[in-house]
Amino acid sequence: MAGPTTAERGERQQGSSGPPPARGLRRPRLRTMVILAVVAVLLGVGGAWVLYGSAWLRVRQVSVSGADVLTSAEVREAAAVPVGAPMISVDTDAIEARLRRKLPRIDTVDVVRSWPHGIGLKVTERTPVLLVRKGGDFVEVDGEGVRFATVAQAPKVVPTLELSASRKGSAAAGFRRFGVDRLVREAVRVAGDLPAAVAKETRTVQVRSYDTISLALADGRTVAWGSGDNGRAKARTLTALMKAAPGARHFDVSVPTAPASSGS
Repeated sequence: MAGPTTAERGERQQGSSGPPPARGLRRPRLRTMVILAVVAVLLGVGGAWVLYGSAWLRVRQVSVSGADVLTSAEVREAAAVPVGAPMISVDTDAIEARLRRKLPRIDTVDVVRSWPHGIGLKVTERTPVLLVRKGGDFVEVDGEGVRFATVAQAPKVVPTLELSASRKGSAAAGFRRFGVDRLVREAVRVAGDLPAAVAKETRTVQVRSYDTISLALADGRTVAWGSGDNGRAKARTLTALMKAAPGARHFDVSVPTAPASSGS
């Protein structure tokens, strides 16, 4: 029998030569991985330098929005943003805490980075719903009962608290039970529940006890409100009662299901 031809022997040799090419492919792959690793390191170092070491991404300006009573200069000074520092290193939480601590008038604040060079301070100021006399000045109190500022001149359309709770007789027990702070909070609660039209006309919120709170309006009319409970129901009742008896001088909504009006 004749042996394999020269062509057949060549085909067998080619078919049995697998391992050498596989080993040859490993070298380009290893080289590629090394190159990619070097590139990643260079990118990381370069990125860190851009963020922290270069002059490209540093704080150059501080903008303020939302300030009304406060001035932009007051907000910037209290914020103490490190102008010239890398943008990435600015501690926004620390700035927010600093603003709340130094400026109690601020209710909420949002510190945002405005790349590449700006820091934005977005503030919301507290709104007074009641004034508490303090000597010749007025302490502003917001809807949460927070006393946040003392001003020499009373803001317009903000009622003044008149605390006339008796510390003698039967009323003394109630005074000791609730205390001044609780009574002030109840007055704030009432002021926050007033209908918008009535709130604009209210000049004084008078507190004699926890459940004896009344209002004095700008035109001389009065409202017996009672306690701070059921405020929304009392507000609806008072609105309807004033429409039904426009000539009345005194309104009683202390029991909103049994309101009353009198005088003319």
